[in-house]
Amino acid sequence: MDTESTHSGYSYHSSRSGRSNRHGDRSRERHKASSSKDSSRSERSVVINPPDTPSQDSPVHNGDPLPGEPTPAADQGDEAQDDNWGETTTAVTGTSELSISQEEVVGLGKGMQDRTAGFRRYLPLAVGSCVGLLVLATPLAFLLLPAVMWPDRLQACGAACEGLFLSIAFKLLILLLAMWALFLKPGRASLPRVCVYRAFLTTLTLLLTMSYWLFYGVRILDAQDEDYHGIVQFAVSLVDSQLFVHYLAVVLLELRHLQPCYSVCVIRSTDGETRHYNIGQLSIQKAALSILEYYYRDFPLHNPALLSASKHRAAKHLAGLKVYNVDAPGNTAGAQPGNGNQSRAMVTAAAKRKDSAHNELYYEEADYERRVRKRRARLVVAVEEAFTHVRRMKKEDERETPSDIMDVREAALAIFPSMARVLQKYLRTTRRQHCHSMESIQKHLAFCLVNNMSPKAFLEAYLAPGPTLQYGPERWMADQWTLVSEASVTGGIKEGSEFLLRCLDFSLAVTVKGIPYIRLTEEYIDPKSHKFILLLQSETSV
Repeated sequence: MDTESTHSGYSYHSSRSGRSNRHGDRSRERHKASSSKDSSRSERSVVINPPDTPSQDSPVHNGDPLPGEPTPAADQGDEAQDDNWGETTTAVTGTSELSISQEEVVGLGKGMQDRTAGFRRYLPLAVGSCVGLLVLATPLAFLLLPAVMWPDRLQACGAACEGLFLSIAFKLLILLLAMWALFLKPGRASLPRVCVYRAFLTTLTLLLTMSYWLFYGVRILDAQDEDYHGIVQFAVSLVDSQLFVHYLAVVLLELRHLQPCYSVCVIRSTDGETRHYNIGQLSIQKAALSILEYYYRDFPLHNPALLSASKHRAAKHLAGLKVYNVDAPGNTAGAQPGNGNQSRAMVTAAAKRKDSAHNELYYEEADYERRVRKRRARLVVAVEEAFTHVRRMKKEDERETPSDIMDVREAALAIFPSMARVLQKYLRTTRRQHCHSMESIQKHLAFCLVNNMSPKAFLEAYLAPGPTLQYGPERWMADQWTLVSEASVTGGIKEGSEFLLRCLDFSLAVTVKGIPYIRLTEEYIDPKSHKFILLLQSETSV
């Protein structure tokens, strides 16, 4: 049956005007490309022409070819237009000749972030080193400046003053070691914000040192005090104050968060792996850092291959459904009854398939477990035979000369082919073949042979997925994390706090619950209450 195509007056004239406008635009673009050397040859744009009437929209896709390419016919431009052109093209509504894509903007930001990463990493260490040098050099300067500026007018320093010199020397040595142990440690991570307690302690140290310098400059340098014993005592008081500030730093940075106050629940977004941890009074960014350290230690390695089975079942279910477009031009009145019957039949078949989906899932999981047990049994037998062969060869090598004894690395390379194929099939069945390389397996095998381990100790690394840190950093693909939180990351966590740790492939959702206050009471039980008397009668059989 022939189908007529009816055009409205507006659409017909607008399409003709659009084609004429495109023809004029192409001629002007060719002229501009031939006259300008700086014209771009790699940009394609969509020009949105305004309609003739304000109540209708007639966007026209400008499918002009690049300069130098053959020009297609004007009538074929509308027919070759993609139905999803609004989702796959870019609309340029401005008249600027300078443009930049979103990928280039992201690239610029990433390059700038990479350049500033090293600066942000070592800036706290540099600031801490400068403050530490100022703290250690200030007492020494207090002692040396009077001896250099007015040595003839200073009073003699007696035995008590010399004893204070010894006290300052040992206190400065202790302070140096304490600062090295607490502050001069390599950074574990780069946090998005400055630590509030560290900034407070640094500011307090600077204020204390500057206050002592002001007092020293006004009362000692300007007056040129001759009492050297009093100057030494002033330096001793500064060192004592610095030791107390360091004690405060130990309490705030190391001891405050040791007592657990909150229980956090960490859920991985892809597979739902869940862990629970107890943490103390921490800020959100410090809590996120602790959770990531726990994650690399406790969570099994993220394996995207294990998620493909559910996606395959969903795609298989959707493939059985067929969608009809009743508004399509090919659907006529005469074909509607037949299409309706076919549609009802397809819906009925899809409903039956949905009812049997749980059976398919059950048999699929049962078949998968059977194949895993079969591969595992073959792997265990192959590894035990290989280790038995190694032990037998080791006993034979003990009777040979030292020059004929095989190295452990050579022995690992010799027995690896006997188990390589079985191990590869098992890893493919369990979808963990990308987690272990041949070099890492050979290295682990050599390690087990050197330390005289059993076959079970060798297989433990492959029979069950290990924690993330067991594998190399190239398997993690999560070296940079993003902290998403509605509250300020420098604020402390509290009851009901929620935040997200996001990386490239998945995210960790964290919820915080407070540990309840436990009230423990004692109940006294009288020891005499446990005593009882057994009366025996002659009529009983006891």
